[in-house]
Amino acid sequence: MGDNVEMGVYPIRQALSKAEEMGLDLVEISPNAEPPVCKIIDYKKFLYEQKKREKVMKAKATKVIVKEIRFGPNTDDHDYDFKKKHAEKFLKEGAKLKAYVFFKGRSIVYKDKGEILLLRLAQDLEEYGKVEQMPRLEGKRMTMFIAPKTKK
Repeated sequence: MGDNVEMGVYPIRQALSKAEEMGLDLVEISPNAEPPVCKIIDYKKFLYEQKKREKVMKAKATKVIVKEIRFGPNTDDHDYDFKKKHAEKFLKEGAKLKAYVFFKGRSIVYKDKGEILLLRLAQDLEEYGKVEQMPRLEGKRMTMFIAPKTKK
């Protein structure tokens, strides 16, 4: 809005003629109000500033990164420790963790082993993150989500 714009209530025709006179646009701000609220502004500048504000808001929004770690139902201790270190690193960096056990073929009979594995992981990572979703079987995958603990 320019500094020389007069504030006031005008009938629509008078507002339109004033906007034309100033070389600006008459923009409806609140159509549901009675009477509708309009402003005399440079519409292109208004759009530009609105896009700029949206861009700043988008930049401030936090982006959630989800890292995945895959286990088998019979993952041995060495592999488990190796993957647990990666999970710790992901949680320290502030990423969410999606840990899952993938059951191939007939290994689905070891559902309990998969759940025990995921619960063990959750317990080992307790100081770095909290369980957002307990282990849940979805088809041939048992999935669990762990969110990083917020830093105070």
